[in-house]
Amino acid sequence: MDVCFDDFHRAISDQNGYALAATITPAAPPYDPGRLYVFVRNTSSFTLQTDLRYAIIYNANVHLSKAEGNAWVDIFAAYWKTAIAVLKAEEDTNQGKIAEWDVVYAAWKDTVNALIRAYTSGVLAAWTIPCLYVAGKYLRVFAIKADKQASAYNGSVKFNDGFQDDVVGAIGKNEKLEDAARQINRIFSLCIGDRAPLEESRKWGLYYITNLLFKTYFKLNSISLSKNIMRSLQASSTDMPPLSAFPKSHRVTFKYYAGVVYFLDEDYVQAEAYLDEARRLCHTSSKRNQELILTYLIPCHLLTTHTLPTPELLARYPRLQNLFGPLCRCIKKGDLAGFDEALSASEDEFVRRRIYLSMERGRDVTLRNLFRKVFLAGGYEPLKEGQEEKDRLRRTRVPIAEFAAALRLGMGLDREGEGLERDEVECMIANMIYKNLMKGYIARERGIVVLSKAGAFPGTGV
Repeated sequence: MDVCFDDFHRAISDQNGYALAATITPAAPPYDPGRLYVFVRNTSSFTLQTDLRYAIIYNANVHLSKAEGNAWVDIFAAYWKTAIAVLKAEEDTNQGKIAEWDVVYAAWKDTVNALIRAYTSGVLAAWTIPCLYVAGKYLRVFAIKADKQASAYNGSVKFNDGFQDDVVGAIGKNEKLEDAARQINRIFSLCIGDRAPLEESRKWGLYYITNLLFKTYFKLNSISLSKNIMRSLQASSTDMPPLSAFPKSHRVTFKYYAGVVYFLDEDYVQAEAYLDEARRLCHTSSKRNQELILTYLIPCHLLTTHTLPTPELLARYPRLQNLFGPLCRCIKKGDLAGFDEALSASEDEFVRRRIYLSMERGRDVTLRNLFRKVFLAGGYEPLKEGQEEKDRLRRTRVPIAEFAAALRLGMGLDREGEGLERDEVECMIANMIYKNLMKGYIARERGIVVLSKAGAFPGTGV
C-alpha cells in the first residue's frame, strides 16, 4: 500500500496541489494505466482502514496532524470504493453490458462529501484546492454518463409506451446532473464563503468552480441559474482577488460563459465586451475555443456595430464559414430573399446554438444595405451656378416608388408588386428610421423620403 502512496507523500511534502489532486483522480493517467487496479488490489474492505492509516498517518515520510490524517483516510476510503465502481463500469462497457454509472456517481459523491467535510472543518489548506477541481469535474462527468445510461435503459424497456412525453417521459431525466449541480454549488459556497486571508483563501478556486457550474447549467438548459452565480461573484468582488490574478484558462472560460449569458439576455454590448476579452485571452492555437467564442461574437458585432466578419476570418474556420458565410453574403448584397433562404437552411443549427433570433435581426441590416443601394444609385443633384463638381451633393429626396422597386427585386416579387403595398414599404422605411439605420423622414403627400445630408445611413460612410 505504501507504494501506491508515494505520489501522495511527495505532493504533501512539496505542497503541490495539482500533484495531490492527481492521486485522487478516478481515471488512470496515460503514463500509468494500471494505477486504479493496483490501488484496489493492494487492500480489501476488511483491512482498508488499517492499511490507509499506516500509509497516511503512521508513515515516516509525511507528517500530518491527526485531524488532517483522519480526513485523508476518509477521502481515500471513499476513493477506493469509487475505483472499484469505475473499473467494473469500464469492464461492463468493454463487454457490451449495461454499465452501472449510477453506482460510480454515488461512490464519487461520497468522496466529494468527504472532501467538503474536510474543507468545512478547516483541516485542508488552501494549496490543496485543485482537489476540489477534480471533485467537481468528475462529479459532472459521472452524472452525465449515469443519466445517459438511465435514458438508454428506459428507452430499451419502452417505459413510456402509450403515454405522452409530458406525462411520463421527463421522469428521471438529468436527475444525476441536477444533483451534481447542487453538489458543485456547495463547493462554490465553500470557496466564496472563506474568510481566511487571501494568500490562504479557497477563493482562488472560485472561477474554476464557477466555470464548472456554467457548463452544468448550460447542459441542463438552466441559464437563469448562471445569473445567480454572477451576482454572487459581483457581490463578493471587494473581498476577492482581481480576475486578472487568476490563471488565464480560468479567465477565458469565465469570460466566454459570462458573455454568452449576457448574449442570451439580449445585452449585446456587455456580451460583446466579454466575448472580445475572451477571444483576446484565448490562445491562438486553440481553434475550437476561438470558434466557440466567434459563434456568439459575430452576431454581437452584427447587432451592435452592424459589421460582418471578413472573408479571411471565416476562411480560417470552416464550420463558421458554412454557418455564417451564406448569410453574410446576402446581408452585404442586400438580398432579402437570399437572406430568408439562408436563415431557413441553417435554422436548426442556429436554434441549437441559441443564436437564431439574433441572426434573424440581421434582416434589418440587409434591408438597410438594400435601401443604401437605392440611395447611391440615385446619383447627384444638378450643379448650382458657381458650384464645383467636388462640392455637389448627392440627391437626398428619393421617391418611395424606387424603394418599392428595390424591395420587389430583393424579395423576389414580380414587377407589379403583388403582395407589397405602398403602406408596407412606408412601414419598412419608418422602422429603419426608428432603429437609426436611416436618417430622414417620409413626406407621404409627395410620395418621397427626405434623407439627411449629414449621413443618410449612419456608420456606412454615406
